[in-house]
Amino acid sequence: MEWDLCTRGRLSEADIIQAYASATPLNILDDEELELPERFPDVTVDYLRDNLCVPVSWDNESVLLAVATPYSVGALAYQWQHMMGRKARFSFALRSHIERILDSTYAEQETDGLLEAGVDDIQAQINEAPIIRLVNDLFARSLEIGASDIHVEPAEHELAIRFRVDGVLHTEMTPPLANYQAIAGRIKLVGGLNIAERRLPQDGRTEHQVGRAKIDVRISTLPSIHGESIVMRILRKDVSTFSLDNVGMGKELQVRFRSLIALPYGMILVVGPTGSGKTTSLYCALNILNSDEKKIITVEDPVEYQISGVTQMQVRASIGLTFAAGLRSIVRQDPDIILVGEIRDKETAEIAIHAALTGHLVLSTLHTNDATGAISRLVDMGVEPFLIASALVGVVSQRLVRKICGACEGSGRAMEQTPQGMKERNCRTCSGKGLSGRMGIFEFLPIDDEVRRSAMRGDDNATLGAIARKNGMKTLREDGQAKADQGLTTHAEIAAVCQMDAV
Repeated sequence: MEWDLCTRGRLSEADIIQAYASATPLNILDDEELELPERFPDVTVDYLRDNLCVPVSWDNESVLLAVATPYSVGALAYQWQHMMGRKARFSFALRSHIERILDSTYAEQETDGLLEAGVDDIQAQINEAPIIRLVNDLFARSLEIGASDIHVEPAEHELAIRFRVDGVLHTEMTPPLANYQAIAGRIKLVGGLNIAERRLPQDGRTEHQVGRAKIDVRISTLPSIHGESIVMRILRKDVSTFSLDNVGMGKELQVRFRSLIALPYGMILVVGPTGSGKTTSLYCALNILNSDEKKIITVEDPVEYQISGVTQMQVRASIGLTFAAGLRSIVRQDPDIILVGEIRDKETAEIAIHAALTGHLVLSTLHTNDATGAISRLVDMGVEPFLIASALVGVVSQRLVRKICGACEGSGRAMEQTPQGMKERNCRTCSGKGLSGRMGIFEFLPIDDEVRRSAMRGDDNATLGAIARKNGMKTLREDGQAKADQGLTTHAEIAAVCQMDAV
C-alpha cells in the first residue's frame, strides 16, 4: 500500500523509510554507507530481489542487511541464522538504492547461480582430463570399498564428497570448492542431465566400466542454497553373485524359503524399511527360479539389476505406467512368476492378490516393521482380510547389520609386512573399524491355517505375532542374537537395529 502511494506521487521513498524508522528501532543507512558494497558469496540475486534486501557488510558471525521494508525482517533473521550461519542485523535503505546495488554489484550473477561459473565455462572444464579422471576415480573407489552411494555436497566454504559404506556415511575427500561446478557438470553430463539447469531437481542414470566390472549409476540432484547436492546410487550389474548364502540367510531358513518360492502360485512378501535389502532378497529368489521353463516378468521402480532371461519393466508414472497399470498388463503376458517392486496402494495390492489367486507366483515388498505387520498393512490399504488370507503364503522381514571384519576379526588392527618386518597397523579392509560388509537378519512368517484364521478375524499384530511365535517363528532379534553368538556380527549391531524398531 505504501509503495502504491509512492508510485502515485503522494509519498516519497524517503517519507516511507522515515515512517518505518520512527515505528521500529532500525536506523536508516545513508548513501555513503551504501556505496556499492562487495557482492556477498553464495546468495542469489533473485533471493535478494524477492526480499528487497542487500548485504552491506559482514564477518564470519554476522551480516548487516539493508532492507526496504520491515515486514520480512523476522523471516530473514531466521533464514540467515539457520541457512547462512550468520546473525542478521538490519537497517533501512531506499528501495531504489537497493535495486541500484543489485543491478550493479550483482549484475553478472546468474539468476539461478549460487556459484559463479557460466555454462560455457563449465562445458570447457568438464571435458578437461583432471575432472574426467576425478569423476572416474569416484566410481572406481566406490566399487573398491563397496560404497552404495556417493554424495557430492557443496557448503559455503568447502566441498565434501562422502561415501555410504555398510549403511554409514563418511567423508572420502574434500576437493577445492572452486572445482565444484566442473565436478557437478561432469556428473550431470554423463548422467544425461541439463548442465545449465540448477534451479530444479533432476534425475538421470549412466553405465560405467570399472576394470572388468560394469556398474549402473543413478544420479539425483537437489538445489540447495550453496549449490546442487548430488547423490549417485551405485548398482552392480552382475547379479550372479546374489545368493541366499551371501545375504546371510541361515541354512534352516534357506530350506523353508526355497520351499516357499517353489510353490506354483500364491503371494510372497519381503518387508522392511528402505535400505534393508528387500530387493536383493527378491533377486536371490529370481536367480533360483530363473530357467527356460519359467516365464518371469517384473515391474520395478527403478529396475536396479538386469537379469538375463527375465522380462523387466520400469515404472513411468509421468506417462501413466504405474505399478498397477504395469501389473494389469503383465497378467496378460502368460507369466509363471511376477515380481512387483513394491505394493504402494490398494489397486496394486488387489491386482497382485488376484494374480496370486489365479495361478501365478507373485513376489513383492512392503514397508512394515515386522512380518505380521504385512497383513495389517494390506488391511489398512483397504484389501479384504479374506483375500489376504487366501493369497498370502509367506512373509519375510529383514534388516541389514554390519559384519565383523574377517581380516582383523573385529579388532580393527592387522599385522602387515613392512621393510623393517611385521608391524601392527589399522586394518585396511575395515579401515580400523572392526566391521566390514553387511549381512541380513531375518524373520520368517509362514501363513498356516491358524494364521489365516487370525487374519480373517482381523486380529491385531500382537495376537498374530503370538500365534506365529507359538508355531516356531524366530524374531529378528532372535536371529540377530544367534548370529552375534556365532561371531558373525556384534550384539551392539543387533541392539541398534532392534532398538530402532522398538522406538
